[in-house]
Amino acid sequence: MFAVLAVLGGVVVTTTPDCADHCQTLTAAPVPQAVPRPSPLVPAALSIQPSAGATDVSPSGRVLVTANNGFLDTVELVNDSGKSIPGVMTPDAKTWKPTTQLGYGRTYTLTVAARGPGGMPTRQTSSFTTLTPSDQTEVYLDTTGGGLLQDGATYGVGMVVVARFDEPIGNKANAERHLVVTTNPPVAGSWNWIDDQTAHWRSEKYYAPGTSVTVAANLYGTPLGGGLYGEEDEHVSFKIGDSHVSIADDNTKQVSVFDNGKLVRSMPTSMGMGGTETIGGTTLSFWTPPGVYTVMDKANPVIMDSSTFGLPINSRLGYRETIPWATRISMDGIYLHQLNATVWAQGNTDTSHGCLNLNSDNAQWFYNFSVPGDVVEIRNTGGPPLQLSQNGDWTVPWNEWRKGSALS
Repeated sequence: MFAVLAVLGGVVVTTTPDCADHCQTLTAAPVPQAVPRPSPLVPAALSIQPSAGATDVSPSGRVLVTANNGFLDTVELVNDSGKSIPGVMTPDAKTWKPTTQLGYGRTYTLTVAARGPGGMPTRQTSSFTTLTPSDQTEVYLDTTGGGLLQDGATYGVGMVVVARFDEPIGNKANAERHLVVTTNPPVAGSWNWIDDQTAHWRSEKYYAPGTSVTVAANLYGTPLGGGLYGEEDEHVSFKIGDSHVSIADDNTKQVSVFDNGKLVRSMPTSMGMGGTETIGGTTLSFWTPPGVYTVMDKANPVIMDSSTFGLPINSRLGYRETIPWATRISMDGIYLHQLNATVWAQGNTDTSHGCLNLNSDNAQWFYNFSVPGDVVEIRNTGGPPLQLSQNGDWTVPWNEWRKGSALS
């Protein structure tokens, strides 16, 4: 007989090979399992932006409290006047941020109460100061006619957005980065700086009817050059209506009006008589410049005064008249308007100072039909072509237009 030693689960068992069934069988005892230990009492690891003691912080910059481990209990942000700034915490209690803009030139204090993974309480306080601009500028989101774009309004397929600042902009590129135009469906578009205070945005091609457009000027806290900062943000959304394109052809002396591509009205007209006159060293043109205009605004009636563009009322060609049903298409006062005194010439002879004269029925119909942004193409007239400064945004070829962007 010999003994066999077997190790079962850490217990030694002895058996005898020639042992009969009266021999005993030993079973292994269970191995004790490890008992979970409680989490160590460690504080929450917090990340706070801006860092403690930071100065010249942009009031539109990121303010964020994050628990890298553990959880946030409460976060309080208070300015130097004792005003509490509201904020929002994520559902997992990991992150907090303010829900309103901060102010310029203020000191803010963050007080954070948190818990570590094992529940150990943590409290941390941090302060920072926002920058104080040497100057601020407001931005206005306008039509080419000078009025504010109206939220929820409907405009024409050639609508141009105007961002007008009340101070010269030194850093146009940074300003433009914060001027965002979003369309649905998406279209190609670009800003073009007309001067140091004015930028125009237009699409590459006319909008499709039904397009929605949102303009966001996110300029608050944005440096614009020379210590100038944006005073506040501006936003506006609008819709594009039906396609209204009118073609005024001086060969036929007719204005053909198309509604979504369908000819709906032909209106005899009398356009600019042509020629120039020099008064006080300024040369005035009496042509209707050829080019692509848009409807800017309209009034019924409008007082037309030649002295506003340098032609004295008492001169040979001067005038001051009250004109009904006037739809303006240029910065220098070209309208489609009623003038019954030239009905005899409408359709055959050019007699005006540059406007497009219509009879009463046609002028009233066009006035009621038109909205700002509708397209008016003038063809085959003499004189110099329509300039950008005259409301000639669509006369500029697309490749040239894009060169006017500060980001091109």
